[in-house]
Amino acid sequence: MEHPEILFTAVFMKTNGGYVGFVEELPGVNSSGRTLAEARDMLTQLAAVVFDEERHSSEWMIGGREVLREPLYLPVRAALD
Repeated sequence: MEHPEILFTAVFMKTNGGYVGFVEELPGVNSSGRTLAEARDMLTQLAAVVFDEERHSSEWMIGGREVLREPLYLPVRAALD
């Protein structure tokens, strides 16, 4: 089964020690690496961990209650406009 994907905007800046990056749409999701490839990889891994932790926290908060789950569609403007 194919997993859905969500498009976010990663921003990277060169520093003296390598690169730092963050996800514009996800507050607090930022990382760094010695190379751009390393910074990209670390940022991707961190974003995945954040989503997993939020899902876990959500399940705990729901605690077996009856809930309604539905898709939430958000209009997205082009990130590179």
